[in-house]
Amino acid sequence: TMDYQYDLRHKVLLKDERIRELECMLAEKDEEIEELKAKLDKFQSIFPTATQQRHLGTMGVGVPRTRRAQGISAEPNLMLNDPSSAEIQTYAKSENTKTLIRGAILENDFMKHLEDCQIEEIVDCMYPVEYSNGSCIIKEGDVGSLVYVLEDGKVAVTKAGAHLCNMGAGKVFGELAILYNCTRTATVKATTHVRLWAIDRHCFQAIMMRTGLLKHSEYLEFLTSVPTFSGLGEDLLRRIVDVMEECHFDYGDYIIRQGAIGDTFYIISKGNVEVTKRKSASSESVVIRKLAKGDWFGERALQGEDLRTANVVVEDREGATCLVIDRQSFTQLIGDLDSVKQRKYDEVPELSKKSDGFYDGLILEDFTAIDTLGVGGFGRVELVELKSDPAKTYAMKVLKKRHIVDTRQQEHIKNEKVIMMDCNSDFIVKMYRTFRDTKYIYMLLECCLGGELWTVLRDKGHFDDSAARFYTACVVEAFTYMHARGIIYRDLKPENLLLDTRGYAKLVDFGFAKRIGFSRKTWTFCGTPEYVAPEIILNKGHDLSADYWSLGILMFELMTGSPPFSGSDPMKTYNQILKGIDMIEFPKKISKNAQSLIRKLCRDNPSERLGNQRNGIKDIQKHKWFDGFHWIGLRKGTMAPPTKPQVTSSSDSSNFDKFPEDDDTPPPDDLSGWDNDF
Repeated sequence: TMDYQYDLRHKVLLKDERIRELECMLAEKDEEIEELKAKLDKFQSIFPTATQQRHLGTMGVGVPRTRRAQGISAEPNLMLNDPSSAEIQTYAKSENTKTLIRGAILENDFMKHLEDCQIEEIVDCMYPVEYSNGSCIIKEGDVGSLVYVLEDGKVAVTKAGAHLCNMGAGKVFGELAILYNCTRTATVKATTHVRLWAIDRHCFQAIMMRTGLLKHSEYLEFLTSVPTFSGLGEDLLRRIVDVMEECHFDYGDYIIRQGAIGDTFYIISKGNVEVTKRKSASSESVVIRKLAKGDWFGERALQGEDLRTANVVVEDREGATCLVIDRQSFTQLIGDLDSVKQRKYDEVPELSKKSDGFYDGLILEDFTAIDTLGVGGFGRVELVELKSDPAKTYAMKVLKKRHIVDTRQQEHIKNEKVIMMDCNSDFIVKMYRTFRDTKYIYMLLECCLGGELWTVLRDKGHFDDSAARFYTACVVEAFTYMHARGIIYRDLKPENLLLDTRGYAKLVDFGFAKRIGFSRKTWTFCGTPEYVAPEIILNKGHDLSADYWSLGILMFELMTGSPPFSGSDPMKTYNQILKGIDMIEFPKKISKNAQSLIRKLCRDNPSERLGNQRNGIKDIQKHKWFDGFHWIGLRKGTMAPPTKPQVTSSSDSSNFDKFPEDDDTPPPDDLSGWDNDF
């Protein structure tokens, strides 16, 4: 039996050893597969095959992005100057039809997030359309600007020839088109005679902006009339307006009860209330005064916990509506009232001019193109050298004027030039000057030969905690510089971060950047689908805090290789974003502190976002994920980066992907004169 046991043990050991060997082989094979996948991704990101083009839309959450994301932008809204003057035409409908349209909107994943007053206006503005059986209502690949509600009949939806579903009365379709000029992602055909209601993008956006702006100016007016706030500057009042919520109370409701502890302040925006008081515990309450629209109560609660000294009861049969601020939101955003009243706002730092006359005398012919560094929707980026001094190399961004005019991006391109020429930060790619000819606009930029952060991320799969922290900190530095000057960036993603020869990351591509000032909003839909903040999707107007949202998304992508929200088409991505970051399961790769920061940056409500509170961007730098981080070393450039790029000379473009030559020469566009500034 001893021999038998020994034999058995020996066999078990041999078996264990064999298992270990096989496991090692398996791990090697896995590594090999990963390596091949990365190589395949690298090729596919440059040359998408026909099957990929078809399957571009099958990406799910957690799947690494294998191709560069394209930014999206709606044309600027011409109504910005005076939204109240926008003519919005309404169309008569029966109550049944209104109920049907309203129901369809409230069932739709995207449109159900709109405010009641906006939904009412949309219902009023929809106009009737009819199609006969067999007609094509929406064709995949066409450019669209209408969204439809089906009142009567049936339609079939197909994508790439495959049948997706049938829809009947009470359904919304085509809603992506009301956000920006998009190509349709599916085909919709009538399978019976159909009656529809439609609204186009311009009308929809006019409604969204007008309701938003009118409400904002109405709230602002209310606040200015309240003595507690009347001494505060407009910037501050605008911030307070952002944290105000509207609450409705029914007839007879107690808004405040005597003796209760409160931390909310109210301004009446509709209806009447009575203030009543009991002299002693046993006596009846007596009406001491009445308050109406524009009156306020409970302001002591903003100073500290307030023992309510009276009741406030709704006496209006229709009920009453109040604008409400609670102390926590108020102090997070503003601080306490007394210190606010004494605070003098800092002067805005001037943009520091890069005064270097060297570039003024140069002409296009002074440069030779060596290689292509990147290709985008508007043109390409070439590595160029100076003929007189080949050791001096630059990146030359070449934009097709025809394409800019066709997509109405003139304003964005002008912003890009003005902002980049004025920015002087080690974390922002420098622009030295611009040129133009009949077909193109040229931007002469600092060249960063370490390549795109996106390429490094794609080849590595994901970054560890400290590498992600370093690159995120580079972005925080760039945002600190821009936001202090009232500039919003709006296009953060790994593709727009370039590594210099040291391995430090710099922001590039300011096509969506805009100087908006402080506590001001802007309305154009722009950004990259996976990175846009909910308020941009919902057309609520957005401000600098949209950049903090995208910072949270960037952290997530750097640590996992894919952004938290992504769907098979942009609308699915937007619907995920609107569901919020709390619906996302965080992978183990993201440390607890990083997770906490991402959640604080990606709050749905912009006024709750870290970076957008009273200490501004300092709150992000003070977050525990950055504990012990050497900010001064980063600013001075003495800190070691996670990886130092291999760059052999000033003309070494090996860290960039290889791109095919551009054989599409655009027609000249010299008619409009919009490019005189270049």
